[in-house]
Amino acid sequence: MSAEPTPLAIHLADDVATSLFGEDLLLTLQVGDCVALEGDLGAGKSTLSRALIRALADDPDLEVPSPTFTLVQNYDLKIPIAHFDLYRLSDPGELDELGLEEALAEGICLVEWPAKAGRGLPKNRIDIHFAFTADGGRTLTIHASEAKLARLRRVTEIRRFLDGYGHQGAHRRHLTGDASNRAYEHVYPADGSARLVLMDAPKRPNGPPIRDGKPYSQLVHLAEDVRPFVAIGQALRERGFAAPEVLAQDLDAGLLLLEDLGEDGVLDGEGKPIADRYRASAVCLAAIHDTPFDRQIVIAGGHKHVIPDFDRAAMKFEVELLLDWHLPWKRNGQPATAEERASYLAIWDQLIDELAGSDTSIVMRDFHSPNIIWRDDRAGHDRVGLIDFQDAMIGPSAYDLVSLVQDARVTIERPLMDQLMADYLSARARKPDFNEAAFLKSWALMSAQRACKLNGLWVRLKDRDGKPGYMRHLPRTLWHLSVAFEHPLLAPLRNWCIEAGIELPESPA
Repeated sequence: MSAEPTPLAIHLADDVATSLFGEDLLLTLQVGDCVALEGDLGAGKSTLSRALIRALADDPDLEVPSPTFTLVQNYDLKIPIAHFDLYRLSDPGELDELGLEEALAEGICLVEWPAKAGRGLPKNRIDIHFAFTADGGRTLTIHASEAKLARLRRVTEIRRFLDGYGHQGAHRRHLTGDASNRAYEHVYPADGSARLVLMDAPKRPNGPPIRDGKPYSQLVHLAEDVRPFVAIGQALRERGFAAPEVLAQDLDAGLLLLEDLGEDGVLDGEGKPIADRYRASAVCLAAIHDTPFDRQIVIAGGHKHVIPDFDRAAMKFEVELLLDWHLPWKRNGQPATAEERASYLAIWDQLIDELAGSDTSIVMRDFHSPNIIWRDDRAGHDRVGLIDFQDAMIGPSAYDLVSLVQDARVTIERPLMDQLMADYLSARARKPDFNEAAFLKSWALMSAQRACKLNGLWVRLKDRDGKPGYMRHLPRTLWHLSVAFEHPLLAPLRNWCIEAGIELPESPA
C-alpha cells in the first residue's frame, strides 16, 4: 500500500494573498475536481472561493454571494462551477438533491464545511485546511494526489518566480497548453502595465530508449528545455523578425516571462484563413529563409545552443508513424508486413537522397496558424509575430512552406495554396541563385514527409494518448499527401500507398 503524499503547506499573509492563491489554484483544476475547504469562520474559505470564481469568469466585479442559505450556487462559466456551503446541511444524504454528482460530471465543485458531507464527497478530492497564524495570516495545509500536489507546487513556484522579478500581486490567467509539456499563462502586472506571457516548460523527461539508445525526443530533435527557445528567439530578433523578447527567465526551472505579441492570428472568427495575413506570412517566411543564421547561438549565461540538422534519421523516424499507427488503424489492427515495411523505407531512402543539394535554411518546423500572431499596428515583416520555434532545425527550407500552405489544422483551399506558393517563390526569386524547379521538388518531398508523419500522428494521439479530437484533421492531411503526389518523383510512394489500401481524397472535405 503506497504512502499518502506529503501535504503541501502554504502561508498566506492576508486576504489579498488568499485571493491570489485562489486564482492560482484555478490553474490546477479541471472538470471533475472537488475542492474541500475546511476551517473556522473568517479563515478565508469564501475569500478564496470568490477569487477563484471571479478568475474563471475573468470578471473581478462578478457578484459571488455566499451560498450559506441556498447551500449551493451554480455558475455557468467556460468550465461550470458549483459553490457549496454545507454549514446548514442536516443530513449527508441531501447532497444528492443538491446535485453534487451532476456538478462534478460537468465542472468543478468548491465545498465549504466538507465535514458535514460525511463520506459523500469523492475520495480523490483536494482537501484544503485553513488555520490562523500568530501574525494575522493563515496557513493552508493541502492534501491531494501526488499529481495534483505537483501541479500546485508548480503554480506556487511560478508565483515566487514572478514575485522575484518585481511582479508581486500580478494576476494570472491560463492561456493555452499544447501537445507537449508546455503551458502558457497571461500575466497582468498589478501596476496596470502591459500584459505579459509566461511560458511554463519544465525540462522534458527522457522517455524510454526507442532506437540507438535514444528516446523519441532526441531522435527527432525536439527541444528538451527552454534554452533552445531563448536562443532561436534571440537569433530571430537580432535579424529583425518579431519573436517575443524574454523579460525574465529561470532556465533550470523552465520558466520564461515574455513580451506579449497579442492574440490576433491569421484566421477569422469562423476559423478560416485570412488570405492577406497568410500572404504576408509567406513573404515573411521567404525573408527568414533568405537570411543566414549561425548554427551555434550563445545566450546569456554562456549557454551554447547548436541548431540540429533535420537529418535522414529524423525524417525516416517521423514517416514511420504512418507504418506503425495509420496502417494498423486502417486495417483493423493488422500491422504492416515485413515486406511492406522494407519497401516503404527503401522508397524513403531514395527520396531523401533526392534532397542532396536542396535549398536549406533554418526551419521552424511548425510555421502554421497556431504559431503566427498578426500585429496589425506594425509594418512589413514586423506584422508577423513568431512563437513556438524552439524545435527549429537546419534543413530543407521547403518544409516550413509546406507547414504554412498545408496547414495541418486549417483547410487552405487550393487557390489560396497556389497563391501562397507564388508569393513565396516570387520573393525568393529575387536572389539570382534560387533554383525554383529544385525547390519545388524539395517541396513535394517535404509535403509527403510531413503528411506521412501527421497521418500516423493523429492515430497515435487517439489510440495511445486518448485524444481522439485530432482525428478530425485526418481527411485534410491525407489530401495534402495526394497533392504531394502530383510531383512525378513521388510515384513510387503513391503506388505503395495505393497497394497498402490508403485512400487518398481529391479534396480536404
